[in-house]
Amino acid sequence: MRFYLYSAIFSLFYILSFAAYAAEESLGQSPQAQPTRTAPLSDKNKSVAKNASNQKNSTQPAHISAQQLQGQQGGTMEATGAAELRQGNQAIFAEHLTFNPTTSKLTADGAVRIEQPGTVVEGSALQLNLDTFAGDMTQPNFQFTDIHARGSADSLNIIDKQNYLLHNVNYTTCPRDNDDWMLRLGVLEIDRNRQVGTAQHARVEFMSVPILYTPWMDFPLGDGRKSGFLAPIPGRTLNSGNEITVPFYWNIAPNRDATIAPRFMSLRGVMLNNEFRYLEPAYKGEIHVDGLADDRLTQTHRLHSSLQHAHSLGNGLSASANINYVSDNNYFRDLATTISGTSQTNLERAGIVSYQAGWWNARLRVQSFQTLQDPVVPVIEPYRRMPQLSVNAQRTVAGANLAVVSEYVDFRHPTLINAQRLVLHPSISYPLVNNPAFYVTPKIGVHKTHYLFTSNNLAGTPNLQRTVPIYSLDSGMVFERGVNLAEQELVQTLEPRAFYLRVPFRDQNQLPNFDTAQSGFSFAQMFSENRFFGHDRVSDANHLTLALTSRLLQQDSGVERLRLTIGQRFNQSTPQASLPATPNKSNILFAATGRITQTLSLDSIVQYDPDKTHSEKINLAARYQPESGKVVNLGYRYTRDALKQADVSAQWPLFKRWYALAKWNYSLLDNRALESLAGLEYNDRCWSIRMVVQRFAIATNDVSTGIFVQLELNDLLRVGTDPLNVLRQSIPGFAKVNTLSNNNSSNNETSPATP
Repeated sequence: MRFYLYSAIFSLFYILSFAAYAAEESLGQSPQAQPTRTAPLSDKNKSVAKNASNQKNSTQPAHISAQQLQGQQGGTMEATGAAELRQGNQAIFAEHLTFNPTTSKLTADGAVRIEQPGTVVEGSALQLNLDTFAGDMTQPNFQFTDIHARGSADSLNIIDKQNYLLHNVNYTTCPRDNDDWMLRLGVLEIDRNRQVGTAQHARVEFMSVPILYTPWMDFPLGDGRKSGFLAPIPGRTLNSGNEITVPFYWNIAPNRDATIAPRFMSLRGVMLNNEFRYLEPAYKGEIHVDGLADDRLTQTHRLHSSLQHAHSLGNGLSASANINYVSDNNYFRDLATTISGTSQTNLERAGIVSYQAGWWNARLRVQSFQTLQDPVVPVIEPYRRMPQLSVNAQRTVAGANLAVVSEYVDFRHPTLINAQRLVLHPSISYPLVNNPAFYVTPKIGVHKTHYLFTSNNLAGTPNLQRTVPIYSLDSGMVFERGVNLAEQELVQTLEPRAFYLRVPFRDQNQLPNFDTAQSGFSFAQMFSENRFFGHDRVSDANHLTLALTSRLLQQDSGVERLRLTIGQRFNQSTPQASLPATPNKSNILFAATGRITQTLSLDSIVQYDPDKTHSEKINLAARYQPESGKVVNLGYRYTRDALKQADVSAQWPLFKRWYALAKWNYSLLDNRALESLAGLEYNDRCWSIRMVVQRFAIATNDVSTGIFVQLELNDLLRVGTDPLNVLRQSIPGFAKVNTLSNNNSSNNETSPATP
């Protein structure tokens, strides 16, 4: 639980420190009696110390003014009637202010007010001893305009420059006419030497009803971190029943921390989630270990562990590791609460060592997977790379671009054929014409592959190799003209592009396939040298690709308002090298993207087969967003004989401060909803409540339902199960419409209070 009270109280004590130093500077001199109000002294130094204990304001000029000033050399100085003491951009105001240089006692009464940027403190009386800095302020009320917060206390006791004591403190981010929630502290003690605050009898009241209480807690001042319990997270899922998670944050060191989070599930038992993070100048990483000792539903032990580590070894050398493990195939489907968590199939286990030396680089990787099977739709485990070595280089010599891609991989599998593969692909390109309006770039390369078969070679296949030359010519032009559309000055471009590719046919039916698949037909693929990603297949080609793009740009800012693109590939001969997939055809691609108006945006692409006169793929997405908190998304995805989905999501105000939240993703081929979400959000001026129900498919014949209820008190805490990540993933353009800033929410779980 991270209280914004920390920094607010810190600011309060700083301006009290300013009052003492400023008074000592101006009143400790030898003022003369003056019957009338004086003009302010000029202040050329506007810098303000951020910490009174480290930088004294006495280094800045200070002045005092009032309706009446009187005093004697070495005697008591008295200012009466709109007394004002000012230093830099900070000031203390009172109806009556006195200072005795003999006793070093400063007193102020009658509407005492202390101001500094972002903070105002008001009280009925202030007493300070400038030697010991001991004193009292009666009935202080403070406002923090930069974070829209306010508070009060019965009394403030200043023990010395670093220690303060407040009694009966109230704090809220609600406006003056609203006390919907209030943080109440019986006693608040501040120790700035240790940068620690301690509170007794702390409770949070919502609608005058206590919802959280602790008899004692301590917390860091400012942005520091401190060990302690975070706010509990209740929830409910159909797979696990009612549950509550109670995280404990352990600030081990400035560069190390851990979170221990017991998760109590009514149907399954107690699961212990553990996260450890570390950060050093040369390396960083995270370790997760989550365990459910005895799942009452499955009668098994459940375990999940992961390690992510990145290490800079110096001189261009680096290393990383990503290791993941779960105890059973259904772990994520049973225990995860998000779609991204339940949809994991292959858990990677990899170690990488990389070297970067300017124009060339190398990488050594060892990789395997744990494959989680869906019993209804089983999948084949991917090949292991034991190891994979890649060396790539790119350099410009005499205007020519030289490049080399090389790779060695030892592919291993427990049931499939194993082999070692060596790939060498050098190329050279030379721009004949290269300027912003016109370019022509020929390129030539050779793709050479060699296979050495090892174990599991049941067919006795001999070692194989393949050598394929690749020729290409890329060219394009850019035309521009100014247009006036809907009283807007725009620039319209016309950008034709032609790409010719020649790759002779090589029979590859005897070659194995370890990591290659046919890439989806797209504009990027139309201008690539291979219809496949991976090195096991190189497609033959003798085709010309033509495309035309037109863009509308804002003339003043260059912002792209609309882009229209159409392209088609013209095959001179039918490609013969293919995997068991539909051969690539000369389809037509059309795309329209951009922000059509200030509120409407469009992203669409259509793949059309002119021979069969039907569409192969359609992806349409439109968004209407007139302002933050109002968004409607419409989507449609279609792939012939494979996919047909409709998608609708929205965040929209209903009445007063109520907002509706919805998501519906439906498979028209399967006649079932893949994801559905419904929720309500109420946002007041200083708090909000969210109620969300989400249901999504986690396997072919299985679904998961999650219920999220969260109360958020702005700049203080959140109580309940957090649905914000779910809403951001499910509703593109979703926005928090309450007053909590993103920075506050991102730090909410790094500075807990310790009961």
